[in-house]
Amino acid sequence: MSGQRRSRRTWGWHRLTDEWAARIVADAEVRPGELVLDIGAGDGAITAQLLEHGARVLAVELHPRRAAELRWRFAGTATTVIQQDAADLRLPRRPFRVVANPPFRVSSAIMRRLLAPGSRLVAADLVLQRAVVAKYADGLAPAAVRWLRTWDVRRGRALPRRAFVPPPGVDCAVLVVRRRP
Repeated sequence: MSGQRRSRRTWGWHRLTDEWAARIVADAEVRPGELVLDIGAGDGAITAQLLEHGARVLAVELHPRRAAELRWRFAGTATTVIQQDAADLRLPRRPFRVVANPPFRVSSAIMRRLLAPGSRLVAADLVLQRAVVAKYADGLAPAAVRWLRTWDVRRGRALPRRAFVPPPGVDCAVLVVRRRP
């Protein structure tokens, strides 16, 4: 596909509406000053809500035009935009959270990276395909025996297809991940 434009459906990104972004961020209970990654930031629906809650945001977006628009939209705020493929993302070396609607095609790679030994992740609220959420919440994902000792993983809010533009062809939900004390 080199040189050809790919549709949003091809790379698995479905823009979250502002209303649903607000609900997801409120559910995540982000505190002022926390470092939060918005992986697959798109047009910044989640980023804007994170900023309203006082977070310091790392907005990760692969698409050059959207990354540039994010830089313009959030200039002068506590946001750093990183133009990079989410599957190759280097995680912060200090404690951080994730509140994101990542592209579906990279959800497994993101989860492997977030739950890997040495990750400084404290909490994550990820909008994923409902089947993927069920796999992780039920402890059926790869390496679950290892990471379930460290992480509490559960199903969060279900999202209707109308929560996205364009609507995905699958049901979605929030995967809630919290580091065990």
